[in-house]
Amino acid sequence: MVIIKNCVRTRVDGLSVIKIPPQPPINELNVLVIDGQSLVQDTIKSAFMQLGIEYVRCAQNAFYALRLCEHISFDIILVAFDVRSDKDGFNLLEEMRFKGFIAKTTSVIFLSADTSAELVNCVIELQPDDFWVKPLDNSRVIQRINHILKIKNKLYRLNYCFDQEEYPSAIYLAQRQLEDESLVQYRPQINRMIGRCLFNLQEYADAETFYRQLLSQYDYGWVAVGLVRTLLKQGKTKQAQTLADGLLERDDTRFATYDTLTEFYIEKEDYEKGYALIKEASKLAPRNIERHRKAWDLARLNHDPMGQYLATQSMAKYAKNSIHDRPELALNVIRAGIDLAATVSATQSKNLLAEIERKLAIVEQEYASVSDFNSQLTVIRARLLSLQDNKKQAEELMQNQSQVNSWHSIEDNLDKVKALHEVGQREQAVSILERMKEQIGDNRFTSQVMAEYIDQEHHERSEIHHSPKELAEMASVHYKNKRYAPAYKMLTQALQLAPKNPNIGLSLLKVLARLAQDEGLNEEQQSGLKHCKALLKTAELSAQQKLKQAQYVEAINQHHSVRR
Repeated sequence: MVIIKNCVRTRVDGLSVIKIPPQPPINELNVLVIDGQSLVQDTIKSAFMQLGIEYVRCAQNAFYALRLCEHISFDIILVAFDVRSDKDGFNLLEEMRFKGFIAKTTSVIFLSADTSAELVNCVIELQPDDFWVKPLDNSRVIQRINHILKIKNKLYRLNYCFDQEEYPSAIYLAQRQLEDESLVQYRPQINRMIGRCLFNLQEYADAETFYRQLLSQYDYGWVAVGLVRTLLKQGKTKQAQTLADGLLERDDTRFATYDTLTEFYIEKEDYEKGYALIKEASKLAPRNIERHRKAWDLARLNHDPMGQYLATQSMAKYAKNSIHDRPELALNVIRAGIDLAATVSATQSKNLLAEIERKLAIVEQEYASVSDFNSQLTVIRARLLSLQDNKKQAEELMQNQSQVNSWHSIEDNLDKVKALHEVGQREQAVSILERMKEQIGDNRFTSQVMAEYIDQEHHERSEIHHSPKELAEMASVHYKNKRYAPAYKMLTQALQLAPKNPNIGLSLLKVLARLAQDEGLNEEQQSGLKHCKALLKTAELSAQQKLKQAQYVEAINQHHSVRR
């Protein structure tokens, strides 16, 4: 049995534990079965009846299930993935948690005939008490229900304290339960609760000692994940990373570890590492909308327009008919698409803009009646016109659009900044950026990343007056007229805004080849050369592009010298 350090025991001993309402007897438990198949409903209902549980309600769809939850507090909820509804079981369970219909004392069981890796990964993240694979067997159902009810019954008081965020009281009760020999089989669950309470109380040193003691007894993934979290909070990064590397290979710990490491790197302002981790996690469990949102924020901060376009597409796709669904998601896909179109080749941009026009037409038709949508659509239209070299019409649309609308989303105002900057109203754009930090919410992750992004945008739009596309076009003109130094300047600015764009990298390499031939490269240009080589090394280039790259590199090598 694991014993908490004396300092923690002193803090909780003699504590007056909060008043805990009695647990309802088994025959008074409320059960909700959400499944569109009557045979499944009958099987589950029969099993509960045999156990003496009479209050079993069934819902064939999410709408009715949510209505029932508004009026009844359920002790046990069974949710099928393929429930007949405009929502699937995953979205429904997520919404029920969000609305507070599911507490720590609630037993949650997920039902599905689908056992694909994608679905299982997503279900793991929702952390149900059990996962039943259809078809169901009556005797097996009774066995599993009995098991779950025993755990919930024994840990009811502990779970109640945790739900109420009474962590010292929870620790006090847990310690007493650890000393009860009749509860030996429940010690893993009790210890897990103690670890969570210590972490929430920010007792990181005690939590580390506690988890290390547990590791000698249990091979449960949550023990190792808990230890990683406490190590990171104490700055013991190397120890944490060594342990985390193994946890990323385990199905039961992969996502918790990804999220823990991402949070750590964001706190340390290592946004590139945080972004790489969250992208990988999003691929493995694509239904997690919040993770896609974080990936989008980090993609912008890391100048990855393709990444932000893919993230917004995933958000719109998987949020459909969920609690996250809202009209702005469709607009954000369009906004990210415009950002991407401004950084790719002319052919790619043309194709992408055609797709964006189609998406925009659908949005305009579907959400024409949504209040304040017209002003947001005006800004988007102005950005499209700017990208299509119709600056005059874009500027006309942006008249009287220089105010920060605090009741609009931060995305709307960011889009406005970009549109104003693109039509040459740079002072107005920078002014909006300066006022936008007041809009940043209180979510720790979002507020930090968004504040950093706004600062980045403020710096770049103050210093760089054109888009990557415009800079590349101006550089091309300079190059044709043998003005290689200004061409280099234009392209370095373009690459600063779009550091992953291979076309800009290749153009810069071409200019560097000319500079090397004429007068050699200075130290700054040598640094630019290294950046180009690193970019093009990992980029997907056509055969023709690879040939040009080789020619430029060879020309540079033939005239290799550093001008001081």
